[in-house]
Amino acid sequence: MGRLFWKFFLFIWLAQMIGIIGVGTYFWFERNQASHFAGEPPFDHPASDEGRPPPPPPRLDDAPPPDRPVHRPPPGHRRDRGMPMAPLLSGLLVSLLSAWALAWYFAKPIRQLRHAFDAAASGNLGMRIGASMGGRRDELADLGRDFDHMTERLGHLVDGQKRLLHDVSHEMRSPLARLQAAIGLARQQPEHFEETLARIEREGERLDSLVDELLTLSRLQAGVAGDAEDVDLQELLEGIVEDARFEGAARQVGVQLALAAGLPTVRANPALLHRAIENIVRNALHHSPPGGVVRVTGEATKNRLRLSIVDQGPGVPPEALEKIFQPFYRGGKTSGGGYGLGLAIADRVIAAVDGKIRAKNGATGGLVVEIELPL
Repeated sequence: MGRLFWKFFLFIWLAQMIGIIGVGTYFWFERNQASHFAGEPPFDHPASDEGRPPPPPPRLDDAPPPDRPVHRPPPGHRRDRGMPMAPLLSGLLVSLLSAWALAWYFAKPIRQLRHAFDAAASGNLGMRIGASMGGRRDELADLGRDFDHMTERLGHLVDGQKRLLHDVSHEMRSPLARLQAAIGLARQQPEHFEETLARIEREGERLDSLVDELLTLSRLQAGVAGDAEDVDLQELLEGIVEDARFEGAARQVGVQLALAAGLPTVRANPALLHRAIENIVRNALHHSPPGGVVRVTGEATKNRLRLSIVDQGPGVPPEALEKIFQPFYRGGKTSGGGYGLGLAIADRVIAAVDGKIRAKNGATGGLVVEIELPL
């Protein structure tokens, strides 16, 4: 039974006890007072005459006239004082007051919750009712706090969707503007048609890449992480590092791989997990200076698999370590021409398999991204 049940039970029980005690006290007081003024015991007990003094002998002057019959009450008879209206009215009044107090006690927070839900349904997610519950410590107060938590979470989600829509509009505006400029240039300078066509092709590829990343991020936020299967992490990491070495060779950035022997498999979607780790490694490549090295390490501890990707770049300001996993966040320094979606996608992919991802600045510089995956 919950706290609300025991409050309800205690309230009704106390009200009944007060009514019973009050009515009983009234009857006891009335009986004693009546017996005191009448000079007679409140009840006759004919079954037992022990301890009772004998009645006095009748006197001749007390005898009734011979023509008037004598009506004596039978043994055990008690004088009828009529219907006790005062106790009944007092009991009724106590019942009405307790019922009113009980209804008010439970109806007030329910009315507040109803108004709050109406406000949330109309779009007002700033409504909070936890403070108006006062000092209550029952299920209704818990429901009020849950409502506040729900509206706060919904407010964050709505704000995030608005920011995402704004960022998407901003990111798509630039390639579309370049496309329009290239089309206008092709019309004005037909002799540069091939060069202009290559520009249009590059902008089209950028738009396609942006739309693909947005669709991937949208599916992950909706909880669609694809079919999970056993993934060989050693084989997956070796393939990612091989591609990264080929990409980093043009900028003279090396990639080192150090894995513990016999890494176990993890349960995840292979394509999404490959994309998540690849995004982190490519981000490390883009921020490493020429001649730098990106180190990828991995080891298994108990029921967790730990991966670490370390670069030799400038690092990230401490206040931005959490923001780099938000969509379209690229900080003040950007290289590689990305859209700021790679780390956001990696964060959603790792979260979808009950893993953890975090970033920190290295002791000697650079950014360290650590990943934990359940085995």
